[in-house]
Amino acid sequence: MTTETYRPRRSVLYVPASNDKALAKISSLACDAVIIDLEDAIAPSDKVSAREKLAGIFAKRPVANHNGRRCEMVVRINPPASEWGADDLLAALRSEPDAILLPKVDTPRDVLEAGDVLDDNFAPDAVKLWAMIETPKALLNIGPIAELGRDPASRLVCFVAGTNDLVKDTGIRATPDRRYLTPWLMQMVLAARAGGLDLLDGVFNEFRDLDGFARECTEAAAMGFDGKSLIHPAQIDAANRAFAPSAEAVAEARLVKAAFALAENAGKGVIALNGKMVERLHLAQAEKLLAKAAAIGA
Repeated sequence: MTTETYRPRRSVLYVPASNDKALAKISSLACDAVIIDLEDAIAPSDKVSAREKLAGIFAKRPVANHNGRRCEMVVRINPPASEWGADDLLAALRSEPDAILLPKVDTPRDVLEAGDVLDDNFAPDAVKLWAMIETPKALLNIGPIAELGRDPASRLVCFVAGTNDLVKDTGIRATPDRRYLTPWLMQMVLAARAGGLDLLDGVFNEFRDLDGFARECTEAAAMGFDGKSLIHPAQIDAANRAFAPSAEAVAEARLVKAAFALAENAGKGVIALNGKMVERLHLAQAEKLLAKAAAIGA
């Protein structure tokens, strides 16, 4: 993680900036984060009016959701090179969201230039950048883009898979098992881990198919994703379950931590635990998992 305090991002819901009814429900939702969308969910004729609503939306940002944790709030702007992008970025940074999601990122320069705008306009360091990985060029450049995560000055903390755009731009078939997408999804996982970034899976379009959605969440969690981007509140519970540590995993992590805390294991790099060899890398994994469990109350 690039942040000192773990922030769960199991369920991240897109909410159109123009949808007052959906915006009013944010504080009642159990999602870990919301993305106030100025891009795909907004018609070109409504782009300016949606942007003008940002200040009011963030003036009413919830202190906490019904679980007692503050819901992270992110703004997805239009591509900076578009006719709306530059003004979107300025409006977003003035609202001081937790992060700004950059669409159509192709190269590290796209992230660095957005970061320069934030710095030049004195945006607090707490305002981070997320990047959509949704173009063939982004996948070709994903290593150098991810490496920015190792430099706090870049503000980059999270990748979001834009699977619909990847399907459109490459012409692959979108099968239920995502067989043709999977190699690229795993490439994102490797890059995100190399850069110390969080990684969110793309949306599941059939929002009424909750069984199919749950299966895709389970598979994404097994791949190594931290959470999933959502298009409907009905998807929140399944995502929260799939990307939370299991009770068995939490119990095992506690055993590993307790074993290394014993006086006779002080300074040891490897110990035996229940017939298995356990190294300090497993202790680091256990501590990370326990921090995640604590953050979500698991």
